[in-house]
Amino acid sequence: MNTFVKKAGFAVILTLGLSTFAMALPADFAEKMASPSRPQADKDRDAARKPMETMEALGVQEGWTVVDVSAGGGWFSTVLSAAVGPQGKVLSQFGARALQNNNGQAQRDLAASLGNVEPMFVPMAEMPAGTADAAVTALNFHDAFNFRGDEGATAFLADIFNVLKSGGVAAIIDHEGTAGAANNDLHRIPAAVVREYIVKVGFEIVTESDLLNNAADDHSLSSSDDSLGQATDQLLFIVKKP
Repeated sequence: MNTFVKKAGFAVILTLGLSTFAMALPADFAEKMASPSRPQADKDRDAARKPMETMEALGVQEGWTVVDVSAGGGWFSTVLSAAVGPQGKVLSQFGARALQNNNGQAQRDLAASLGNVEPMFVPMAEMPAGTADAAVTALNFHDAFNFRGDEGATAFLADIFNVLKSGGVAAIIDHEGTAGAANNDLHRIPAAVVREYIVKVGFEIVTESDLLNNAADDHSLSSSDDSLGQATDQLLFIVKKP
C-alpha cells in the first residue's frame, strides 16, 4: 500500500474537514468513552482503535442513524451510540447467531444500557434498505472473502451499500495482510483486495487512511496472536454511496 498516498489522503480530510467533523461529535463523547460504566476491556482497546479519530474520519454527526455491521461484542455500538447522541440511532446488527446464547440477552442488555441502540438479530440482507447515514464494519470482511470467496465478499459489501442512504458513508476496517501470504489462516486481507471489492459494489473511496496502522505488526502472525495484544496493523477505508 502506498503509505504516502494514504497519509496524504487522510491529511486532506483532516485539513479540509476538521472543523466539520470534529465539531460533529457531541461535547460529552470523550466523557462517555471514559465512563466508569464502560467495561475496562473496551477502554483498553481505545489506544489501538482510536474511537474519536475514527468517528471524525467517518464524519459521524449527532442525530444520524448508523449501523454497526456484525456487531460482535458491541465495542463499536458503544462508540457509535456516543457519537450520534440521544437524538441519533444505532442499529447493532448482531445476526441470528447471537440468539443462540440466552436469546441474545447480553446484546439486549447492552442496547438497553445505551438507550439509543436497537439490537438487530437478522442478516444484513434483511436490514431496512436506504435508511442509514453511516455504517461501520470492523474486522469482519476478511472472513467473508477468505471463507466465502468472491460471492460472499461481494454480498457482504453490497449489503452495506444497500442499507445506506444516497450519500451515506461507511468505514471498512480490517486486519491488513500481504499479497501472496496465507491470509485465510492468518485472518487477514490485503488492502488491494478490499479496494477491489469496494469499487466493484459501487462505492466511491473517500479516503484510504493510515490512522489504524501499526508498524510493529509485520502481517506474519495470526491477527489473534496474543503477542499483538489486539493491536494489529489495520486498514481503514472511508467510502461513500453515490
